[in-house]
Amino acid sequence: MEIKRTFDIVNYQCENYPTKKCLNYKRKDEWHSLSTSKLMDIANQLSFGLLKVGIKKGDKIAIVSENRPEWVIVDLAVQQIGAVLVPLYPNIRTSDYQFIFSQTDVKMIFVSNPIIYIKVSEALLNNGFSNIFMFNTDVLYKSWKTLRLNYNSKNLATLKKYRDAVSEDDLLTIIYTSGTTGVPKGVMLTHKNIVFNVMSCQAYAKVEKGKFRALSFLPLNHIFERAGLYTFMYLGGEIYFSSHLNKIGEEIKQIKPHIFNTVPRVLEKVYDKILTKAESLGTLKKGVFNWAVSLALKYEPGQNQSGLYGKQLALADKLVFSKWREALGGNLLQINCAAAPLQPRLIRVFWAAGINLLEGYGLTETSPVVSVNSLEKPVVGTVGEPLKGVKVKISDSGEILVKGPNVMLGYYANPKMTDEVIKDGWFHTGDIGQLNSNYLRIMDRKKEMFRTSGGMYIAPQLIENKLKESIFIEQVMLIGEGKKFPSVLIVPNFDKLLEMMSKRFIMVSDNNEMVVLKEALKIFEKELEVVNKYLSKWEKIKEFRLLSKSWSVETGELAATLKMKRKFILSKYSEIIMDIYRNDRSDIFKDAQAVEEKQLEEVFA
Repeated sequence: MEIKRTFDIVNYQCENYPTKKCLNYKRKDEWHSLSTSKLMDIANQLSFGLLKVGIKKGDKIAIVSENRPEWVIVDLAVQQIGAVLVPLYPNIRTSDYQFIFSQTDVKMIFVSNPIIYIKVSEALLNNGFSNIFMFNTDVLYKSWKTLRLNYNSKNLATLKKYRDAVSEDDLLTIIYTSGTTGVPKGVMLTHKNIVFNVMSCQAYAKVEKGKFRALSFLPLNHIFERAGLYTFMYLGGEIYFSSHLNKIGEEIKQIKPHIFNTVPRVLEKVYDKILTKAESLGTLKKGVFNWAVSLALKYEPGQNQSGLYGKQLALADKLVFSKWREALGGNLLQINCAAAPLQPRLIRVFWAAGINLLEGYGLTETSPVVSVNSLEKPVVGTVGEPLKGVKVKISDSGEILVKGPNVMLGYYANPKMTDEVIKDGWFHTGDIGQLNSNYLRIMDRKKEMFRTSGGMYIAPQLIENKLKESIFIEQVMLIGEGKKFPSVLIVPNFDKLLEMMSKRFIMVSDNNEMVVLKEALKIFEKELEVVNKYLSKWEKIKEFRLLSKSWSVETGELAATLKMKRKFILSKYSEIIMDIYRNDRSDIFKDAQAVEEKQLEEVFA
């Protein structure tokens, strides 16, 4: 069958790869399943219910929920009658809810639990809005089940008319992302946008159609996971929703997935745990482990590993890497990673361990994938080649421009902002990059690059990635805009740091004491010396501060996709930053205009 609308994908699965375990979820520590046919049945019931209460084509319906089958059901039910889904994160500010609900004039809101119900209700205070329905059963709140209506063959014929009236160019969803002014901006994506991405990316998933399991833990609000879910459905996979990010390690052993999507932060934590576990091994086993890792760091994905290196790798696989795969369920074939730069060492190590790690690049505005490395021709340090049908070019200022069927319609109710980023059909990504032999390399976010007071440009992400190679550094952010030199805020790997202090017979009562300890500071001074050897003169890090608390979504430093919220961090730690630059009075750029052109050439050389 021809797939033009996103909901066609589920019909395709039902016709070609129907499964009893289409969507899988955990309730009270037990796994439950929803078949493809049951998924369609409930989605149809909800579609009829929405029509009965007056929902029309083009109406906006919001959903505020964690990943669960109901999320997908609502998505399907809404889109097949031509309405528009507005997905929102459960942990955003009340003011953001108010702005989005008002701007989109939502007709109905689905929430997952009483806590979110109350939060959403507060955002709608005094509006007289009562169309809020909850997934979890609770007699105090309206249940979404009251909307679901039974139907017969005659009703289905009616629903088909609504489905047929939906065009591939119709608006499918509005996804809100944080705006530079603090006001969220709504990215408008069509059925065609998503379907193009699904049909393009399914060729990169090397799984056996109709016979694989996919793990889902990134928020479905994020277009990377949402498009990924529909890709897995198109390929006939069983999708398992993780019950919590903290339980991925435990659940991956239960599920034994073949594939999943992730962000670099998760893989960094997985790798750090592997290294930490190795520390407890005996002298001989630890030596073998370190030898295997050093071997993996030389691995070149996509190239024939023959000769002596190939034999060594086979031995390392038998002694070490096979155990890694077993810890990840034993069946893992592929990991797709995007949303932030991935450390090259992680790519090499995972590939060497027999787990294909594909790095890609995209944005919400490109629904999302622009480029991706293939299994056959991956190039470490790049995000691969553009998808077929997608054009990419680099502007004179180094910015990545994109044109193709994946580019959004624009920002909802904001034509001015749309015109600022889409010019002559080219979407201006805000990212700085290079194209070499059609392989795209990301340098940094344009808005995250900064100049020192001497007018020298610095791209923080590349330096931060290098710093995170240290076993003592858990999280890090480079700072120094408008200052004489760059510095870093560091969240240490407290387990590693405490272990080192213990070996030196130094007793520490808590993290607050640890981050000011002279012996601990010396460790990080040496780590910075190592990284500074790789940096240009103007990039070298002169100062640092250790922070006593990790950054998280809950405390505000990380977005739901685990990206750093740089403005928030700068604000939260403003006093510490002021202390770093207390003797620096470079609040204006000195001779910036004279050196700007020269430094740009050096940065992008």
